Amino acid sequence: MPTSSAGAARTPRAALAELLAGNRRFVSGRPVHGHDITAAAAVASGDQQPYAVLLGCIDSRVPLEAIFDQTFGSICVIRTGAHVLDRAVRGSIEYVVDQLGVTLVMVLGHERCGAVASTVESLRTGRRPGGDLDYVVDRIAPAVTEVGLHDPAVHSLAARRHVRRTVRTLRTEALLSGPVVQGAVDVVGALYDLDTGEVTLLAP
Repeated sequence: MPTSSAGAARTPRAALAELLAGNRRFVSGRPVHGHDITAAAAVASGDQQPYAVLLGCIDSRVPLEAIFDQTFGSICVIRTGAHVLDRAVRGSIEYVVDQLGVTLVMVLGHERCGAVASTVESLRTGRRPGGDLDYVVDRIAPAVTEVGLHDPAVHSLAARRHVRRTVRTLRTEALLSGPVVQGAVDVVGALYDLDTGEVTLLAP
């Protein structure tokens, strides 16, 4: 029986195992959690006890609760274009770790990311997208530059590099670095395959 009820997985390793087990259920077409009002009501009256926080992309094809087969109250989800960090995102992650006892932070990128593609196009042409999209592009640009604009696989490789950069940044945050060093909290990176539905962990 899956253990994705709220508060069930309290160590980083157990939390990660539960997320990956949920993804396997999703990929196999045998999810056990739906968005049923009775599940929402069951956790509505008590304090929330999530075991993981996921930072993912806004892409409509990547609904995080669904691809990890999680129910109400089990995970916190933050989504920005290409999981770009800002102060609000950092503060939200710090809150769930410090105040809610979450032990796992996962940064999830995905293939064919529009924000990464926009960044590659901007760097190739020299044309800025304008507005606050400039902020998003500027934060993805170092990953693209590190890969190299002329690499045929720049989009895919940059998506992976951007995940790893985000993980490294979070692991050194003031309120996270101590628990990470102590092993009480872990920050991991992963990539979602739009075609297969599979989540693959990325090495640091």
